[in-house]
Amino acid sequence: MERENAWKKYTDEQLEELEALSSEYIDFISDNKTERECAASAIELAEAQGYKPLEKAIAKGHKLKTGDKVWAHTHGKALILLHIGSEPLEAGFNILGAHIDSPRLDLKQNPLYESTDFALLDTHYYGGIKKYQWVTLPLAIHGVIAKKDGSVVKVNVGEDISDPVFCISDLLPHLGKDQMAKKASEFIDGEGLDVLIGSRPLVIDENDEGADAEAKKSPVKAYALQLLNEKYGIDEEDFLSAELEIVPAGRARELGLDRSMVLGYGQDDRVCAYTSLVAQLAIKKPKRAALTILVDKEEIGSVGATGMASLFFENTIAEVMELAGEGGPLKLRRALANSKMLSSDVSAGIDPGYANVFEPKNAAYLGRGLVFNKYTGARGKSGSNDSSAEFVAEVRKVMDDAEIAFQTAELGKVDAGGGGTIAYIPAKYDMDVIDSGVAVLSMHAPWEATSKADIYEARRGYEAFLLNA
Repeated sequence: MERENAWKKYTDEQLEELEALSSEYIDFISDNKTERECAASAIELAEAQGYKPLEKAIAKGHKLKTGDKVWAHTHGKALILLHIGSEPLEAGFNILGAHIDSPRLDLKQNPLYESTDFALLDTHYYGGIKKYQWVTLPLAIHGVIAKKDGSVVKVNVGEDISDPVFCISDLLPHLGKDQMAKKASEFIDGEGLDVLIGSRPLVIDENDEGADAEAKKSPVKAYALQLLNEKYGIDEEDFLSAELEIVPAGRARELGLDRSMVLGYGQDDRVCAYTSLVAQLAIKKPKRAALTILVDKEEIGSVGATGMASLFFENTIAEVMELAGEGGPLKLRRALANSKMLSSDVSAGIDPGYANVFEPKNAAYLGRGLVFNKYTGARGKSGSNDSSAEFVAEVRKVMDDAEIAFQTAELGKVDAGGGGTIAYIPAKYDMDVIDSGVAVLSMHAPWEATSKADIYEARRGYEAFLLNA
């Protein structure tokens, strides 16, 4: 059952659509490298398509009806978009779910220090990374700093061509004999991922008795703090209430002589988040209510107020049903149980350099379309949602009827490792859920690769599911 490469079937018109979508996608992941940025940008795009904030409808008691489009978010990091269809909500929703967080480095709450005439920032890595991949890269700082007066300062340094960038230094090979003898997992430890941000000292008159003693002791740190205060109006204490993320600097790019792929940061899982978002915004008159949820914290277990395991999803559905005249706990439970969902997350693309960890018949191939994983998990499907045969058959029909190129896969050989997604969490409501997404090379690396064909098929497949499941 080998699947054909999707590139072979495209018309000139489809190739134009594919390239336009890929260009917009490259812009999106280049401009939005944190979950906050992704959510804010998605809201802006949704409002341009007529989506209204749910909180205003709740405050004014506005009734929701067929055709209404609303959005809701929590803490600026998780987002729900809902387009009400012609069928009662109790009949269930067609749902796309993806995550907008990605592996990165987070600044510690007390990050800034000086050592050997350098100013550095302490970090704590987020999600599953190979730590050695993050050294010597040009890095950017994105995030927010919340101040005690209630104001929130946005930070984005390292993306504009006129901006400085930052890096984590590495040891020269001439002195690296012992380092290079280590296992890859020991090449650099978590506490070694300190970001270099400066080397220029604040010039202080040593005879000035009124000069700050700490500034005299650590003049490079003092100068860095002075620059931060001038640009953002913050002091060192404000780091305590900051969320600052270290990400690779620079735009995503077309990959290959044929420009058939995309190389960029955060494609796990923003490639699925963006295609889900675009599919949601494109639909016109759904029969069943169409819903896309973009969540945070998947890379660390979907925990917290902004992860899929929070009550944000369930509470939002309850609010919508109340405004639609279908309120009540029993109707809510029926609606959730009657829902169908694609848990839209990336799959590991087979890599010729590491083919030994893949089983070719059940591997995802770049360029062969949207990937479906009946199950994920590790060590005997542990931590997996395992979709029913009946639901897989239904999804197959939806994709075939819409002429979507798709493939099925597992995440590598049985004993090679494994992974999971958010699928098992909504499945607890008794709804049908299956994992689907785009194949990725170098997953969780600072730069990941995808196929434009798979991005295009994902966007088409997600729209088909919202309309026809």
